[in-house]
Amino acid sequence: MSRTVQCQYLKREAEGLERVPLPGEIGQRIYDNISKPAWQRWLAHQTMLINEKRLSPMAPSHRAYLFEQAEAFLFGGDFDKAEGYVPPED
Repeated sequence: MSRTVQCQYLKREAEGLERVPLPGEIGQRIYDNISKPAWQRWLAHQTMLINEKRLSPMAPSHRAYLFEQAEAFLFGGDFDKAEGYVPPED
């Protein structure tokens, strides 16, 4: 049976992640409060940021930036968007 969480991103109960997605406190916070569908939205946004801003997840400064952006995106902060990008309508 899958676990459910009260997703802070979707503002409703949804299927939770199977494991902690990132190391440290932020990973545990995401695991406890973010659903699989919300995490998938973040992964799509992260991919866009990596491509548009030419980031390398191997570079410590880029990785730190992506962790900050993940927290802002998932928990309601001010997160970066790619210049000129228009998200598709739901």
